[in-house]
Amino acid sequence: MAMNYNAKDEVDGGPPCAPGGTAKTRRPDNTAFKQQRLPAWQPILTAGTVLPIFFIIGLIFIPIGIGIFVTSNNIREIENPSKECEPYRRNEDKPIAPCGAIANSMFNDTLELFLIGNDSYPIPIALKKKGIAWWTDKNVKFRNPPGGDNLEERFKGTTKPVNWLKPVYMLDSDPDNNGFINEDFIVWMRTAALPTFRKLYRLIERKSDLHPTLPAGRYSLNVTYNYPVHYFDGRKRMILSTISWMGGKNPFLGIAYIAVGSISFLLGVVLLVINHKYRNSSNTADITI
Repeated sequence: MAMNYNAKDEVDGGPPCAPGGTAKTRRPDNTAFKQQRLPAWQPILTAGTVLPIFFIIGLIFIPIGIGIFVTSNNIREIENPSKECEPYRRNEDKPIAPCGAIANSMFNDTLELFLIGNDSYPIPIALKKKGIAWWTDKNVKFRNPPGGDNLEERFKGTTKPVNWLKPVYMLDSDPDNNGFINEDFIVWMRTAALPTFRKLYRLIERKSDLHPTLPAGRYSLNVTYNYPVHYFDGRKRMILSTISWMGGKNPFLGIAYIAVGSISFLLGVVLLVINHKYRNSSNTADITI
């Protein structure tokens, strides 16, 4: 007597037929859920649908981000004591003003530039010490303690940093460039990211478009050495530089733009070739069929 049975049931491990009953099976129930026949929506991503979404998200998120960023910057926090001042927080049992290792290591050499005239008499070149700091740092970030007109009184009860020659209220005779709003101090406090860095020291203003800022000739540089660097093998240099609409010399920005533009252009050419090739192949296949 021959018996026919479902091969699928045998592979699944179930008996072909139970005596006196119906055949056992592991098939899912014939429902829309188990047979995956539920209605679904599958978006078709095209440039016409994706690009507006990106633009809308950008237009919504950028103003919100600017508002949150500005609001966060307007929040003032005071930490007493501040851990950022260690190990230069106090000296002689008085708080140091300004405190911290960065302020303590402030560059304090004095540089003087002279033009050697025909009679060998040096002519001093005017070096402008205001206008070297960022406007936001000068007018927003750095402020002197509140009080009267006497800046020394406002810093009463504090002492100068260990490596400074004079206190902070004697950095300049100009009241608009003294104390915490001294531009040399502000420039130095903007910390550099790398160990080799440049700091703007002075500006040489051009008096007339008809004459060069520094005429051709022999110059002499007088350096009052107050900032020792030999004990950590450091070096100091003075660099005279012109400026352009983008500021000082910065080749990295131009190289970065050239690299990104070249990569984008190359990818565009590759994708264009691939699209042209496979589009022609697709058209040929359609014609052959």
